[in-house]
Amino acid sequence: MNKTIEVMKNHRSIRSYLDKEVPDAIIDELVAVAQAAPNSINGQQTSLVIVRDKQKKKQIAEIAGGQHWIAQAPLFILVVADFYKSKLAAEKVGKPLVIPESVEATIAVSIDAGICLQSIITAAESLDLGIVPIGGIRNNPAAIISLLNLPEYTFPLNGLTVGYPADRSHKKPRMPVAAFRHDEIYETTKLPKLIDEYDVLMQPYLKSVGRENEVNWSNQTMNFYSFVYFPTVYPTMKLQGFKNDK
Repeated sequence: MNKTIEVMKNHRSIRSYLDKEVPDAIIDELVAVAQAAPNSINGQQTSLVIVRDKQKKKQIAEIAGGQHWIAQAPLFILVVADFYKSKLAAEKVGKPLVIPESVEATIAVSIDAGICLQSIITAAESLDLGIVPIGGIRNNPAAIISLLNLPEYTFPLNGLTVGYPADRSHKKPRMPVAAFRHDEIYETTKLPKLIDEYDVLMQPYLKSVGRENEVNWSNQTMNFYSFVYFPTVYPTMKLQGFKNDK
């Protein structure tokens, strides 16, 4: 096994950081690997906003629902769905920008953003930095848009805290690989038993991190998925130009 695979398999979320800045040279490298990531049609419809200002990080932490580690981390990176650049290209060649009206735009740019995010994560962890993705920015995307001056045809998809770990925290167990890997066809019959096994496996982990009230994976997941937990995402996307109706 090479070092890259070891780093990726040893991933864990870090929510406690040392009071130590991430050097500019490392930030530049993280940006470079993100920009080198694959993207749909070479449209390059993602952008990054690098945030180091303490007051802005504090505001982002509040917007994200009180995630104090955002304020504590020396670096916050926002991954942006960015068809504003596409709009400029459309104006340059005299063609209409239609793709943001389609759900395909949202799917394609979300995939691109995920690849971009993982590229940053792998690079950061290979340099002994700790990270945690921040989906909570979508708790109030309009506030993020205002704070970071995002133009039309853009949307804040995800964020990432980056810093030197104060501790390495617990490594969260995953489902059995048989629940993740399907050969040739998607096999449903095995899943109930595997989920039962995983629910049992998660109980001691949740207890170890003080979250035993969440009981297990099934209960924990449905605490989110039994309702629309970020209800302003869709209307804010529409206001930004993502109609998602084609």
